Amino acid sequence: MVTPSVTEVVRFTGGWLFDQGMAGWDVTVLRSDHADPRPLRILGARVASLEPVLAAPVRGPRSQAVAVHAELYDSDPRVRRMVHDAVDDMDRVWTWGHPPPAEPGEGAGAVRHRLSLAARAFKAQALAAAAAPDAGEGTTELLRGVALLRSSNGT
Repeated sequence: MVTPSVTEVVRFTGGWLFDQGMAGWDVTVLRSDHADPRPLRILGARVASLEPVLAAPVRGPRSQAVAVHAELYDSDPRVRRMVHDAVDDMDRVWTWGHPPPAEPGEGAGAVRHRLSLAARAFKAQALAAAAAPDAGEGTTELLRGVALLRSSNGT
């Protein structure tokens, strides 16, 4: 996952993130803020700073899936390039937040992920650790699948 802040990812995709980890996924969150990583660790994610990853010449193993905050994807060409490089063998990334990415070839639409009972409980604890209000977001979280069109420069 790529996010501008710990609180954003916990509020909008914390339950989905938890459920993916419980399903056996290796979940890493790249964040651009310097907030306490404890809320993400409560959800079972590893946490790293985004800037060093963007600056690194070698990105490491390819991701099987990528979820990125829509505004961060739209506003930072380095993030777009990283996402395109990471999903070289895939044709889709997941986004959350508003607005959805302004990318030619958008498709797939919204997917509502129904949170497990455990995800709801762990998300509530993560929100408390982030000092973010639990607005009772409910039992689902919204993500969008975006079909990427590749260009020669990866943007």
